[in-house]
Amino acid sequence: MNYFKKAMVGLDLSPIDEILINQIKAFAPILGIEKVYFVHVSKNLILPEEISEAYPDLIAPVDETIESQIEHEIENVKPSLDIPYEIIVKEGNPQETMLRWSKIKDIDLLVMGRKKSKSASDSLVNNLSQKYPHPVLLLPESRTQETFQKLLLPIDFSRHSKVSILLAREIVAKTGGKIHCCHLYEVPRGYTKTGKSFEEFSDIMLENARKDFSKFLSENKLPELPCEFILKDKKDEADNIMKYAQTSETDLLIIGSRGRTKSAAVLLGSVAEKLVNTNHEIPMLVMKEQGENMSFFEALFKL
Repeated sequence: MNYFKKAMVGLDLSPIDEILINQIKAFAPILGIEKVYFVHVSKNLILPEEISEAYPDLIAPVDETIESQIEHEIENVKPSLDIPYEIIVKEGNPQETMLRWSKIKDIDLLVMGRKKSKSASDSLVNNLSQKYPHPVLLLPESRTQETFQKLLLPIDFSRHSKVSILLAREIVAKTGGKIHCCHLYEVPRGYTKTGKSFEEFSDIMLENARKDFSKFLSENKLPELPCEFILKDKKDEADNIMKYAQTSETDLLIIGSRGRTKSAAVLLGSVAEKLVNTNHEIPMLVMKEQGENMSFFEALFKL
């Protein structure tokens, strides 16, 4: 697997940092990570002058203090982290700084934590998931695990679905886990004009979805995979996917982004965006095709 050779893990000096460090150690061999950059961005690394003057010999520079704190957390991981890593502590706007340094270090995978409930970090996580042009792995504070045994892939038979399936196959080859797909279908408005009942037309749409799935597998030379066909209810797609993921005890949700343009205007499809904004429970990997949103990324780097 060569998807994720270099990973950047965002740390905020809260208890979730310990979880992220432990998780990245466990997942590195599964995802093929060869080097990790642990990054913390502070809006201000300058101590108030009165404190510096009062304690000139006792207080180290703030960036060095933070780096030592992160190093201590990493050293406490047992067994120890056995791949190369680097700690980066910077001052500035967290979003812009992390995007810039991910470009400088040629990062393949951005890893962020999701806290149990809504917090100040949500906005940063949501924005980075939108604007970072490569895959993003979101790990919830509420769950710790060392492997991925059940992978759920919401698919729409697009090229994004194929990318997700190929990655999932490489993951389960290492973990012995299982891939399960799901596809949402719905009964179109105006079905009554056909003279058929809702149930009759639902059966027609289900059969059509099954045929599309078989065609998708055949055209892409993919093996048979189990797939749950879900009749979309009144909620949106993301709510339907989360409901199924929760009831099926999913270990990793892999969703392909479906940006409708490569500009900064639309960086994730609506379903992926909603899942990023609302999923605080299940580890989720947002896959992005090479080149998506690169125009925005390159423009930022030139600032």
